[in-house]
Amino acid sequence: MPDVKCNRLLLFDIDCTLLNTGGAGMAAFHSAAEELYSDQISKKGVLKLDMAGSTDSGLIMEIFNSLDIEDSSFERKKFFDLYLSKLSTNLSNSKFNGRLLPGVLNTLKKFTEPNDNYEVFIGLLTGNIEEGARIKIEHYGIEKYFMFGAFGCDHFDRNKLGPIALERARQNHGLQFDSQETFVIGDTPKDINCAKAFGARSLAVATGSFSYDQLMGYDPDYLLDDLSDWEKVSNFLLTD
Repeated sequence: MPDVKCNRLLLFDIDCTLLNTGGAGMAAFHSAAEELYSDQISKKGVLKLDMAGSTDSGLIMEIFNSLDIEDSSFERKKFFDLYLSKLSTNLSNSKFNGRLLPGVLNTLKKFTEPNDNYEVFIGLLTGNIEEGARIKIEHYGIEKYFMFGAFGCDHFDRNKLGPIALERARQNHGLQFDSQETFVIGDTPKDINCAKAFGARSLAVATGSFSYDQLMGYDPDYLLDDLSDWEKVSNFLLTD
């Protein structure tokens, strides 16, 4: 009787985990807000947003709340249409100097190769709205690795995205995934807490604005400087 492989579901954050846009995304978000709501911003003062690990839906709620703008589907569409246009433009502008982060491409390639013990499935769990996520991963040439995901347009609370990702994985692959065979890979405390919220495990990478020591304080299951050491990455994610 042949051995039965175990499933492993790997859910990747995008910004500062897979890639760094060099500020193109943040600039697009702020520029869209400033273009649409310049009068309100001039009255209220500088618009300050906590971008790291936040969802786009949460950020737009924060903008609307701080500027006393009524939150509506029309207003959201107007903002995100402009944001997506600016994002595409910024990514093509060499001044932002974006890049894939160390080890990312090799890691994705390795996880798509046959494995004796695990059937590996890869998806996204990101605060980006889906269109923004697709624009980013397509620009950096890794879109073929991500057929499904949970996004910032699915819920404003990142901690609610895990079950959505599990359901999307089931729909995409026809398999029921357990949270204990699932990993969230990300660069912020919000990624770590998101994994805990639905019983998954976490691999934190110190490739964003939080240092290795800072991330350690949030008790991730595993922690690396980046994804460049394939042996460590595979040992962490492909062992029980």
